[in-house]
Amino acid sequence: MSDLQLRRRILGIDLGRARIGVAVSDELGMLAHPVETIPATADAARRIAEIVREKDAERVIVGLPRHMNGSVGTGATEALAFAKKLQALLPCEVLTWDERLTTTAANRALRESGRKTRDSRGVVDQVAAQMILQSYLDSLPATGIPGGS
Repeated sequence: MSDLQLRRRILGIDLGRARIGVAVSDELGMLAHPVETIPATADAARRIAEIVREKDAERVIVGLPRHMNGSVGTGATEALAFAKKLQALLPCEVLTWDERLTTTAANRALRESGRKTRDSRGVVDQVAAQMILQSYLDSLPATGIPGGS
């Protein structure tokens, strides 16, 4: 019998002005996988709530785009407001996670894989969400709770 313990999933969100990338963890809480790209419209939070229910997510991680010096700018302020809006809609915990340079890294990874940037607009948001979520998952101890053991 395996010592691996199944967990409820965690959703990762890369908030953009035009599109929102969504990723989800596997049931072991080890790997993040791209899910979809949602248009950044008034209905986006409702679609994320549907995905939370579909995936039985226990937590949502919203990327927080801080400046390189760690300060909070317009993008981070918008992400904090969106996280607050999501928290009001969802039965699960909503957290923010530092996402400096994830979109840049996602674009680079797609270019290196041979994809053209203009052909990858929707995919880059999912990859950025995957990178945000993977960073969060990698920070978790075996319990799946930040700071737990």
